[in-house]
Amino acid sequence: MDHFYVITNPAKDADLKVTYFIRDYLIKQGKTCVIDTGGDNKKQEGYTDQSRVDAKTECVIVLGGDGTLLQAAADLVNMDIPFLGINLGTLGFLAEVNVSETEAALNRLIQNDYEIEERMMLCGTGPIGTSHQEEVRALNDIVITRKGSLQIINFNIYVNGQFLHRYHADGVIVATPTGSTGYSLSAGGPIVEPRANLILVSPICPHSMQSRSIVLSSEDTVMIELEAGRDENRREVEAIFDGSHKIPLQAGDRVEIRKSRKTTGIIKLSQMSFLEALHKKMSD
Repeated sequence: MDHFYVITNPAKDADLKVTYFIRDYLIKQGKTCVIDTGGDNKKQEGYTDQSRVDAKTECVIVLGGDGTLLQAAADLVNMDIPFLGINLGTLGFLAEVNVSETEAALNRLIQNDYEIEERMMLCGTGPIGTSHQEEVRALNDIVITRKGSLQIINFNIYVNGQFLHRYHADGVIVATPTGSTGYSLSAGGPIVEPRANLILVSPICPHSMQSRSIVLSSEDTVMIELEAGRDENRREVEAIFDGSHKIPLQAGDRVEIRKSRKTTGIIKLSQMSFLEALHKKMSD
């Protein structure tokens, strides 16, 4: 690799010590490196304006944590550039390189000594059939949840057009295998090997003794329909994509979720398997 782009979460590298080290090290090796701390980004979300990333860029290095990498992946989803996450906090599943391993990681990138895992993404469209319909991708999950008062949400789940279940819950999480170790896990969903191709549907705090997570094929299409009910004009609901981009919803709205044609490339340098990383995470 010769051309690099570095995205930094300034809250994690406040003095930019690690950022500047990476830039200077790569330049000394005869490589090109552009740094982005989000300071010039006028967007409401994320860190990076796609137009600032040169088409010759071969690798995006993300400094921060899993959340920073998720935002970067969303910002650059159309550029097909792989990501390497350098974790400046606790152990991450996406940002797997520790800051103490930075120089060794850069050397392996320069020497083309790495693997790329293509991670499945979701594509969510909604509210279906309205003038403000949007299509947004997510690497981790799409969450339908209440925004305002503490009231449960009534919603119906359809899979490939067939009615599956009616939930009374605080919301629902539709996750990828990559997202299975995030919010989905907190909601009682299963842990899935991240290279798998599956869709996980997990209710959030369901008001039922029988509600469980559902594992679907990656080829299935999930439709979530918000039911009308009492005082629906006061109820606020939203679809949240990877914890950042939000689409407001109301009673009667529908959101369609399916596997995206796009994937996110995650650069793997560590010899630690997913199971080893999971064991370490659970032991902390």
